[in-house]
Amino acid sequence: AYNLAAAYGAGCALGVDPEAVLDVLAEAPPVPGRFEQIRFDDGTTVIVDYAHTPDALENVLRTIRHTKSPGAALWCVFGCGGDRDPDKRRLMGALAERYADHVIVTSDNPRTEDPEKILNDIRRGMDRPAEALWIVDRREAIREAARRAAPGDVVLVAGKGHETYQIIGTEKLPFDDREEVRRSFAGRGLREAGSAHVGDELREPRDETTS
Repeated sequence: AYNLAAAYGAGCALGVDPEAVLDVLAEAPPVPGRFEQIRFDDGTTVIVDYAHTPDALENVLRTIRHTKSPGAALWCVFGCGGDRDPDKRRLMGALAERYADHVIVTSDNPRTEDPEKILNDIRRGMDRPAEALWIVDRREAIREAARRAAPGDVVLVAGKGHETYQIIGTEKLPFDDREEVRRSFAGRGLREAGSAHVGDELREPRDETTS
């Protein structure tokens, strides 16, 4: 995978007009679930991204903060995978709190681990955990983001990206963040205004390690 943010930075450093760099990057073949944008007719943009490590989450949050419209709030819906490195949970909680205006912490792929324990591990990294929303059910967390986001806001749904399943216990259940986003915003009476991987923002590809 290539890093479009690095390509953008390199082009600008060489003196190439930023808009020209974006035009070239827009021709890059899209990667599902990597900075995949779903736009709605009230101006809200949802970005579905596979970011499931501290570095990846920080990169995508920083990119959104740099490119979003002034005055638009940044929402971050994320969780951490179960039966995986627990040390990253605290750090990801701290990063979400640092860069996002509003944080909703939920489940990723909990696997055989207690989802509440995973959320508690994330909570320990946050200075203001009471300001975040803690919703174990990922579907309900996405719905809550849809209910609360104001017109023009940007909502990042991070961690699963292209995955079309959620692993709970030992079961792999059908679940697609992109379809849940579409259903949740349609429930508000909003219509999809377009989808993109590269547009006004940069796409940030992630590593291929399973979350």
